[in-house]
Amino acid sequence: MKKILSLSVVLFTFIQFINGQPFSYPATKKVEHTDDYFGTKVSDPYRWLEDDKSAETAAWVKEENKITFDYLDKIPFRSKLKDRLTTLWNFQKRSVPFKGGNNYYMYMNDGLQNQYILNVLKGKWNATPEPFLDPNQLSSDGTVNIGAVSVSKDGKWVAYEISKGGSDWSEIHIKNTWSNKESPETVQWVKFSGISWEGNGFYYSRYDKPDSANILKGKNEFHKVYYHVVGSQQIADKLVYQDKTHPQRNYGAGTTDDERYLILSGNEASSNNNLMIKNQKSES
Repeated sequence: MKKILSLSVVLFTFIQFINGQPFSYPATKKVEHTDDYFGTKVSDPYRWLEDDKSAETAAWVKEENKITFDYLDKIPFRSKLKDRLTTLWNFQKRSVPFKGGNNYYMYMNDGLQNQYILNVLKGKWNATPEPFLDPNQLSSDGTVNIGAVSVSKDGKWVAYEISKGGSDWSEIHIKNTWSNKESPETVQWVKFSGISWEGNGFYYSRYDKPDSANILKGKNEFHKVYYHVVGSQQIADKLVYQDKTHPQRNYGAGTTDDERYLILSGNEASSNNNLMIKNQKSES
């Protein structure tokens, strides 16, 4: 009963606090813009706000944020709520180990790190974890994240995706597990991709490079599968598959454990899927 009463007091205080806060929002201009969807005209007076690179949009967002954080900073129990959540989240977390070559790998977080660190366990699954990839060192604000990770069959190379600021666009980097050094090349404009090794390279999926004005808002079409050889520049990557008839279909490549078969799968939302298999050892 005491807990219920305490919660009621907090909620009542919060409601009173909200009711007592006047807001003065920045003026949001309207423009004359109309789209025609198969004969139906739809007005969109705020279309200008979709230009995320314009100075005008940036200024509007800045003013909105001033209102938001001025309000949040005045909530009397905000710091207590933050402290309580910090306490609840502050415990070590780790993933199930996975094998790559002769080593094992495990994601770990000390409790409050922005991103999980990929650790290597050399030789056996219960060896002492050693940091192998730490995305927290790749940006000052902790917004660089590790995506797909794939280890070559011999365990020498680890190819891994990184994305920045929550973007679906990613880059593939390659690290030598024997020397602990990075391979010099970077594979760019990767999106919705896996990483599948075959020999001294891997398959991945990407789009053509977008123009600089539409990197985050442009339309992505004609997903393609490429093969990259470690140590080479991306311009030399071999185009493995493209579909010129289904612009919205995404394609991924995988290989069997013996690397004999290449498996290509396509999907378009929840329908129009297809599957193709190629015998890489076939003479034909």
